Amino acid sequence: MAESKRPAFGSRHLSDDRDVFSHNAWDDVEWSEEQSEQANSVIAKQYENRMSDNKWETIKSDLPSAWNRFYDIHENKFFKDRQWLFTEFPELIIPESNQSVTILEVGCGVGNCIFPIIRTNNLNQQSNVFLYCCDYSSTAIDILKQNPEYNTKYCHAFVYDVTSLSPLPIEENSLDVIIMIFVLSAIHPSKHDEVINNLVKYLKPGRGKFIFRDYGLYDMSQLRFKNDKCIEKNLYARSDGTLTYFFQQDELDRLFTRNGLIKEQNIIDRRLQVNRSKQLKMYRIWLQCKYVKA
Repeated sequence: MAESKRPAFGSRHLSDDRDVFSHNAWDDVEWSEEQSEQANSVIAKQYENRMSDNKWETIKSDLPSAWNRFYDIHENKFFKDRQWLFTEFPELIIPESNQSVTILEVGCGVGNCIFPIIRTNNLNQQSNVFLYCCDYSSTAIDILKQNPEYNTKYCHAFVYDVTSLSPLPIEENSLDVIIMIFVLSAIHPSKHDEVINNLVKYLKPGRGKFIFRDYGLYDMSQLRFKNDKCIEKNLYARSDGTLTYFFQQDELDRLFTRNGLIKEQNIIDRRLQVNRSKQLKMYRIWLQCKYVKA
């Protein structure tokens, strides 16, 4: 029987290895000591065979074009709409009321978060929610705006380089929610503090919430990188010229708390995904966080 809705993180556990291919995913799958040693060995080898400084300088100089090329090629067909948002982040289901709610998604791409939020909250009828969404890629924003569900009545999409630290077209201390899903990992870690500090200014004090999900250390995608793709510790260049960084749980907590946020949730989403037809096991590690502005 097809699974109609993915259960919330932490609710499906594998108690018998013989059942591994009976579902698409399992939660809290602990690694054996041997698996951990193998992962550390792979990462150590990647770092030992990291790319040259000259190659990194070439990639760095081309970063402004990499994401536009990505969306020129894939348009709106690469990422699926993130319906799981409302399972993991139920605060994105917003009841209609007289109280206005303002949300910003940073790194919105072509709208795989924004359009599920629009549909789930029926924003063509509901009048108390307004969405801002921005992306580094002008191509992505152009594609998003062509979607028939995009309506300036309840959504404003714009091009924005979050590393520029330039002012957003939003009042400071006015946002109820900031969403950042698989975005910070695409930014060089030397800029993470400045990016988060700048964004936090726009959240409402004492209640504005920062919702975050991104790659964790030892995720399958990290272990698959070949030699000459590692730039520095836990930072890699993909074949398309974009970057990806793999976070540790304590590292994120320090990042958020020193920039004026208070922890509500910081968990490791450790999943075993399976391909039933090919009988493949894929170990995924993501970090999921909710922090509130002090």
